[in-house]
Amino acid sequence: QVQLVESGGGLVQAGGSLRLSCAASGRTFSTYAAAWFRQAPGKEREFVAAINWNDGTTAYADSVKGRFTISRDNPKNTVYLQMNSLKPEDTAVYYCADQQVGSPRYDYWGQGTQVTVSS
Repeated sequence: QVQLVESGGGLVQAGGSLRLSCAASGRTFSTYAAAWFRQAPGKEREFVAAINWNDGTTAYADSVKGRFTISRDNPKNTVYLQMNSLKPEDTAVYYCADQQVGSPRYDYWGQGTQVTVSS
């Protein structure tokens, strides 16, 4: 089992920045990748960014490329999402997720943290 706890959400004006953190505990030695997803009211959950836990390779949704940066601190078992130039359409609940080695899907999810961007 892996437990994920997000933090860092809040209210920010358009053009501002926030940094989300996701601290993992438990069976973290078998993590293959970590990712951030988001879900806005009335919309389906969507992929935001992902990072390979071993080599740091990253991937981003087109909507956040150039504005968001995902990173990880392996000794701290923590993944971050630096969000710059925020837009009102970035408003959502942000979730971190953990993919285990050998698994085709994200197996563990955090409880989510609210990000609200005002215009």
